[in-house]
This record gives sequence, C-alpha cells and structure tokens, in this order.
Amino acid sequence: MIVKKIISKLTDGKKSKRVIPGFGLSLGFTMFYLSLIVMIPLSTLFFKTFSLTWEEFYSTISSPRVLSSFGLTFGASLTAGVINVIFGPLVAWSLVRYNFPAKRIIDALVDLPFALPTAIAGITLTSLYAENGWFGEYLLAIGIKSAYTPIGITIALIFIGLPFVVRTVQPVLEALEVDIEEAAASLGATRWQIITRVILPVIRPAVLTGFVLSFARALGEYGSVIFIAGNMPMKTEISTLLIITRLEQYDYAGAISIAVTMLAASFILILIINILQSRINKKNLIS
Repeated sequence: MIVKKIISKLTDGKKSKRVIPGFGLSLGFTMFYLSLIVMIPLSTLFFKTFSLTWEEFYSTISSPRVLSSFGLTFGASLTAGVINVIFGPLVAWSLVRYNFPAKRIIDALVDLPFALPTAIAGITLTSLYAENGWFGEYLLAIGIKSAYTPIGITIALIFIGLPFVVRTVQPVLEALEVDIEEAAASLGATRWQIITRVILPVIRPAVLTGFVLSFARALGEYGSVIFIAGNMPMKTEISTLLIITRLEQYDYAGAISIAVTMLAASFILILIINILQSRINKKNLIS
C-alpha cells in the first residue's frame, strides 16, 4: 500500500508538470498587464457611477435623445459588420486565390483605413457622398441621400471595419490548400457544395472573429463618422458624439452614464459572440 501511494504521488506530480514551463509567471504577467491597461481604467468608470443615484442614472440613459443615439450606434455598427462579413471574405478570396494586375496595390489599399487618420477618412467620405460628390450625385439621382443620414454613417463604419475581416480571413485561406478543393471536386462535389461544406467550415471561426473586431471598432468610432453624419439630434447623432457633447457641457454624470451603458452592452454582445465562436470551434474539432 505504501509503495502504491508513493507511485501514485510520483505519477500525479508528473501529470501536473507542463511541457512548456513558466505558466504561472506568464499568467501573472498577463493579468498584471491587463489590469494595468484595461481593467483598472474601466473599473474606475464603473466606480464613478456609484456617485449617481439610480433615478439619475436611469433618467439619463432612458431619455429619448440617448435612446435614439443607442439605436443608431448599435444598428449602424451591426449593419456594417454584417456587410463586411459578406464582402470581406470575398475580397480575401480574390487576393489569395487569383493573380491579377495591381494585386499588391489593392492588397495595400485594404490596410489604408488602419493608417489613415479618422478625421481625414470622414472628410474624404463626406466629399464623395455629399449631394455634389462623385458618388452622392448619382445616388441622389435615384432617390438615395447618403451623406448626413444613417446611410452615410453605415458607409463610414463599413470603411473602417472592412480590413478587420479581410486580414482575419486571409491567413486562413492561405493555409487552406487548393488540393482539398480539387479532391472534393474529383469526388463529384459541386462548386456550391465545395463552398458550403469545405471552405466555409474552415473560415467560419475567422469570419466570426473578423465580425467581432469590426463590430467593436464601429461601436467606438468617432472621427470618421461625425463629418458624414451631420450630427442632428434624434436623427444622426451617435453615442460617442453625445458623450463628447455632455463632457463639453460639464455634464460628467451624463457622460459617464452613457459610457457605462455602452460599455456594458458592448461587452455582453461581444461575450455572446465569443461563446458562439467557441462552440463552433468545438464542433469543428469534434467533426
């Protein structure tokens, strides 16, 4: 019995050892860095709300102007994320699977929203989609007014969110060998079956990740939106602009209330999407 206990303790100790050492140190550094950069600043925002009564907090976030900004911000961000999820993988597919003139230039243009200052992006989009702009003139001819409307806001959010989807999906497509598609075709699969049963299951986690990044980026966007939005209360006023407006009016309690609500809603939505993504990944591993 004593020998068995000693052997069991030795085997347990071996099982507990990790192949790559330093997990405790790495986890400690990660938690320290996240606490210093992310958790502590965000927690102070929540602590600031404790200075407000529930009536003050609720009256601020339930006012018609604030609710309208919430609806516009989340609605436009969600719409832009969905559109990027549709067209982003197509752009990534074209860059990975085909060779064509000026391919490197187009590949570099995808990263332009990352490097371009948001204010410049907003001014450029406004000049293009205004009533006398290159695109806005033709859209207005068919009855579509883009600038200074929710449509213009969505266009700006699509612009700044597209690279997140393309750059997330592109490495997965590069790792997906063409031989797999050819093997499926040789077995009698149609092009649609290859897309839905071979390609989409592989890139689905990357597409969801790109959607989360694009959606989260759109929620907090400010510079590229304020120029093309028109900033009309109850019509084209986004939540980030409303926060800035409250701060300029020295209404710190109102700004904090709106910011905390945005933060909580964004965190819940992103958490739900991440849970769905993890479940999809587990299903892919099982299958």
